[in-house]
Amino acid sequence: MIVRAVLQALRGSAKCWRHRAVLKAALGPSGFGRCRWLSAPPSRSVASMEDLLARLVSPLPTYETREKCPPPPESSSLEFMHFYKSLESDDKLAVLAKLSRDFGVDHRSVSEFAGKVLDTQLRDLATVMQAEDRLRYSLTPRYKQLLNHISKVEGGVKFLVDLRADVLAVVASKSSESPHLRDLNGTLKSMLSEWFSVGLLRLERITWKSPCEILQKISQYEAVHPIRNWADLKRRVGPYRRCYAFTHAAMPGEPLVVLHVALTEDISDNIQSIVREFSSLELEEDVNKINAAVFYSISSTQAGLQGVELGNYLIKRVVRELQSEFPHMAQFSSLSPIPGFSSWLQGFLSQYRKEGRGLDLLSEQEWREVEQATDIGTMDALRKLIATSEWMRSERLSRVLEPVLMRLCAWYLYGEKRRGYALNPVANFHLQNGATMWRINWHADTSPKGVANSCGIMVNYRYFLNETSKNSALYLQNKVITASDQVVGLVSQFQKNSKL
Repeated sequence: MIVRAVLQALRGSAKCWRHRAVLKAALGPSGFGRCRWLSAPPSRSVASMEDLLARLVSPLPTYETREKCPPPPESSSLEFMHFYKSLESDDKLAVLAKLSRDFGVDHRSVSEFAGKVLDTQLRDLATVMQAEDRLRYSLTPRYKQLLNHISKVEGGVKFLVDLRADVLAVVASKSSESPHLRDLNGTLKSMLSEWFSVGLLRLERITWKSPCEILQKISQYEAVHPIRNWADLKRRVGPYRRCYAFTHAAMPGEPLVVLHVALTEDISDNIQSIVREFSSLELEEDVNKINAAVFYSISSTQAGLQGVELGNYLIKRVVRELQSEFPHMAQFSSLSPIPGFSSWLQGFLSQYRKEGRGLDLLSEQEWREVEQATDIGTMDALRKLIATSEWMRSERLSRVLEPVLMRLCAWYLYGEKRRGYALNPVANFHLQNGATMWRINWHADTSPKGVANSCGIMVNYRYFLNETSKNSALYLQNKVITASDQVVGLVSQFQKNSKL
């Protein structure tokens, strides 16, 4: 018995090493990584990664036969999915690199058809358009056929969403500078944008009676204000709260983007009153106390859908839903975090200190108050003070720093730009949707995360429904930010103090 067990173990080890050797040979000298383990070996007919891809990625049919070629068997798509899922991250990169490099666009054919388009310019329009259509077809990557076929099998769309997440991770980490991988990412994004167009999405309201699996995912995916426990989750889908999600038929039971809404009398100016009040957990809603809808959290759940517009459509759909439920409701606003403000602020203060302009940021009276509160009235002392959360525990320090931090935050949101648009990603999102930068709120998020990210400050982006289209066009086309008198006033104070 012992001898038999030893022989079985040796056979298993030999088989494992054979599969590892196959993949190692397939990866070749490219140095993308080694296969450390496979959860399931490739099928016996697969001699190597090259053979697998060559067999599963069919040549692009000719222009004349493009609509007559029979689709490959479903087993081909399943085989690729199974093989890819069995790999570790380094080996997935090798597969993606080879797929995008060796099975992409035939550049020689593209050049040939581009020349034919030029040659037909003096001929009739029908001939020119057919030449252009042939050129357009020649720009199709070979691997796009495989991706299309994968999308048609069960679980295929989810697989492709996760595949793009892997591609994005590679591009972001700069593990590979390959233009072929960037082209693969663009192809996947284009395909997913079509499949996840707003007309194919379903709006679902999440309640306490929703399936347990959905509720658990809503809790797990919450990226803005973490849900602490089941009681917290019950509060966020209970009275005076709404939770909506977009779902897709190809990914059942999987929320794609989630929006949390608070139904309030007035537009909220702090998050604690929304996520930590449990007094109304068992109460029935009083319609007379619901005048405003506050969007306090929106979370995308699928990394592979980055850049596929879902959140802005979700907000618009939810607004229509709430107007149907509460016809008298006229106030719609976000209560948004300001990620990146604290880190930007530290860099900004350092730059001013290096330039010898530190005294410009505060008035003489403010510097005296800082010195009285800290015993040190220098820029370094101010930076160190803001870098900690200790000042939040002192009413005096908080009072001294409020006007300083409020106008610096206003400038960060309104004045700091990237390619002419708002540097802050949350601001950019709401401004693209046509919202107004309406109110900056002091002590709005006193949680450790809120203090660390934005000195406890939050901002309302208000949606005036009859102005959103105009505001969106002004921002997208002319890079104009629509802001309230409060925000513009704080920006003016900053410019005056900073001599900008």
